[in-house]
Amino acid sequence: MNKRIYLTGLGITVTLLSVLPIDNMPAIARLVNVGTEIADNILRQPKVNLNLVAQQKQIKKDAQGKEVVSWKVLDEKTLVKPGDIIRFTVTGRNEGNKTAKDVAFTQKIAKGTVYSLNSATSSGATITYSIDQGKTFVANPIVKVTLANGKVEERPAPAEAYTHLRWNFNQELAPNAEIQATYLAKVR
Repeated sequence: MNKRIYLTGLGITVTLLSVLPIDNMPAIARLVNVGTEIADNILRQPKVNLNLVAQQKQIKKDAQGKEVVSWKVLDEKTLVKPGDIIRFTVTGRNEGNKTAKDVAFTQKIAKGTVYSLNSATSSGATITYSIDQGKTFVANPIVKVTLANGKVEERPAPAEAYTHLRWNFNQELAPNAEIQATYLAKVR
């Protein structure tokens, strides 16, 4: 009995939508058009895909005994040890058909690593940092330290306190264009 009432109510709704005009068009047709417009708009949106690559710093000596730095891409077989330096590179590519505006990357500091202070780079981006698991971001994180005499001072946050980095790009990202951000971290 309840199913029949529900189905009858649904039939009445569909009938009303197909008869009632909205903007000189049956309501059901208008709803279909709105759905199509939404789908078309989504397809025209910028589509920025992000790619993260981690590389281990390699130092070797050349024939003259001079140190030469190279970077080896980490894979599942790569072993890292405490003190190793890892370079993280985030690349954003606009694979959509529309220019992307206000692009921002947020990257969590990898577990088991410590951010290397002042190592974050990118052209055209404002870089901010979080020391509270990504809740807030500032250019220069500060911590409060209680001294032996009980006085509290504000000091720059130590590298171990950093939890996230954020790059806010001020320029527009055209279709097929890329932007890149990097930072270094030391394995604990």
